[in-house]
Amino acid sequence: MRFRVGEALAVSALAGLLIVAVLSRTADAQGRVARAPTAAETGETAKVQKINSWTIGLAGGLPEGTFIRFGAEIARNLNDPEELRVLPVITQGATDNVKDLLYLRGIDVAITNADVLDYFKNQERIPNIERRINFISEMVISEVHLVVRPGINSIKDLEGKKVSLGAKGAGQSTTGPIVFKRLGVNPEFVYVNNAIALEKMKTGEIDALVNNGAKPQDLFTKFNNADAGFKFLPIPIDRFDEYYIPATLTDQDYPQFIKPGEKVETLGVQTVLAVYNWPRESDRYRRVQRFIERYFDMFEKFHVPPYHPKWKSVNLAANVPGWIRYTVAEEKLKQMEAAKAPAPIETSRASPPKAIRTGGSDATDQEKLFQQFLEWSKKQGRR
Repeated sequence: MRFRVGEALAVSALAGLLIVAVLSRTADAQGRVARAPTAAETGETAKVQKINSWTIGLAGGLPEGTFIRFGAEIARNLNDPEELRVLPVITQGATDNVKDLLYLRGIDVAITNADVLDYFKNQERIPNIERRINFISEMVISEVHLVVRPGINSIKDLEGKKVSLGAKGAGQSTTGPIVFKRLGVNPEFVYVNNAIALEKMKTGEIDALVNNGAKPQDLFTKFNNADAGFKFLPIPIDRFDEYYIPATLTDQDYPQFIKPGEKVETLGVQTVLAVYNWPRESDRYRRVQRFIERYFDMFEKFHVPPYHPKWKSVNLAANVPGWIRYTVAEEKLKQMEAAKAPAPIETSRASPPKAIRTGGSDATDQEKLFQQFLEWSKKQGRR
């Protein structure tokens, strides 16, 4: 027995010596472990600068939500090896995205909900939030989905029941309490990832969940509701302010949850593409400026597949109540409006297309020619 113990100690000692020997080979003259060479030491400084020069961080949302999809589509449309690199980031959602804009290094742009700004003004107060965070453009409308177990037939039935608001920091963690407070109902809020919350609803651990997002959401379209029998509850619009608009869910959106021909009235939350208000002299301002210019210039590409069909509903010039538009976006809009104005032909640097000068024979042709003229005018304004 003593021999075995001694043998084990000898083996351990030998192993230790081998480790020391290996480490000593990677140590410098002062006995320190050698570090990996930096990019500068290997002559790669130019590569580092090129990769980082036009990189933008975009706070998106959770994998099962729609924010991260729109973030990924922005990157797909705008990214160019020489011009810009947008990095969509998986986050907790709309509320935390504002905090990321304020405090997380590398995040310049975020998708969030319009009502989140009011939340940070009046509840979790952040000083001068409306001046520190601006918006580039409105985004899609996020419908509020209130999903309940069988046997729950009205919002009042949720008094004292467990209602999931998703992970803390998600958009519904702000919207949900507003909705229930104004409707005079006091459920027990829990904060569980809503993909997990759906499973917990099957067992009765959770009675309902609130989820914000542009319909149709994968969270529900990919859920097998045949045995669960969950349903959407309507939310009346009459008790809500300018941050919300009427919205409708139909059987076309969610055939597993809504019977054919029926619809569910709910709230729509305006989402925005938000940006940190970088000062003009900063490097981040320069990057955001390029992002915004490409976003506006390439916006029409969002209107065709494979991009989400809701891009067609976005109006770049629309105002968002309570929000200030970022100066770069405001200036870009003015440039686009100016480019649409027809320039005097005698001072133009190029002649309009022949078809425009000769006119058309009927209203359809006239409309087509007018659109061609606007396009030609736009090109003149960009030169």
